[in-house]
Amino acid sequence: MRLLLVEADDHVAALLPMVLARHGFDVTRAHGGEEALRALAADAGGFDIVLLDLDLPDQDGHEVCGEIRRRSSIPVIMVSARWDVRSRIRGLYVGADDYVAKPYHTGELLARIHAVSRRSTRREAAGEGESELRLGQVHINLETRRVSVNGSTVHLTRKEFELLALLARRPGVVVTQETIRSEVWGVTGPEQGGRTLWVHVASLRSKLRVPELIETVRGVGYRLVVQDV
Repeated sequence: MRLLLVEADDHVAALLPMVLARHGFDVTRAHGGEEALRALAADAGGFDIVLLDLDLPDQDGHEVCGEIRRRSSIPVIMVSARWDVRSRIRGLYVGADDYVAKPYHTGELLARIHAVSRRSTRREAAGEGESELRLGQVHINLETRRVSVNGSTVHLTRKEFELLALLARRPGVVVTQETIRSEVWGVTGPEQGGRTLWVHVASLRSKLRVPELIETVRGVGYRLVVQDV
């Protein structure tokens, strides 16, 4: 697995690649945001994951993450000494797949890298252009708009189906409330449609009969949880 390490701290950048290399990673280091973006542009499709520090010398890591997400769907894990909730929430908003606070245990970091990589593989398997999404026990046919769980048909309203399909196209990834309201209901703004969204999520959980399938990420949004098999 090829990993782009965006890290300004020379001490971390000296030790971490050696640890990652022992676990089969081919690590390329970028000192700042501009260097990272150049590396991604020069090697499009070559990296499997980005490990992005927020505290960079030339740009804020959130801005770098946002630019990466505009250019690519490559998985991004943010790493930072910032423990505050606002930084973590902002990181998810701009497109990060996960957030790890320093100091971290190397074992935890490796576990998160592999978890994000698995979720990315599932997204590719699901495919934005595919007519059918098979994710765990859930089967969604985008053409016929039919949904089944463990082989049993589930009857959904139009908006319930669109909400489920949106989450299922990005399994394991947090989809923000703003994104859902914009793509499903066509409304924008933090106060628009909040109660309606909550009601539809509750209805989906009830109809699918798997309440834990749709996870609430408090203050951010929702994600579809697919267990490893």
